[in-house]
Amino acid sequence: MQTNYPEVLQVTDIQQILGIGRRQAYELANSGQFHVIRIGKSIRVARDVFFSWMNGN
Repeated sequence: MQTNYPEVLQVTDIQQILGIGRRQAYELANSGQFHVIRIGKSIRVARDVFFSWMNGN
């Protein structure tokens, strides 16, 4: 499953993976639970970082 996604995820990818709404995905990305990269108004997350967080590592 993990390799089906690009190496850098967008919030829409997180939304799809977790099956949550857009607002919830942005709240999660802004929660500080994992490292995010901000490019202007865009938020990006390294795939490995996100899946590591999701698996509890």
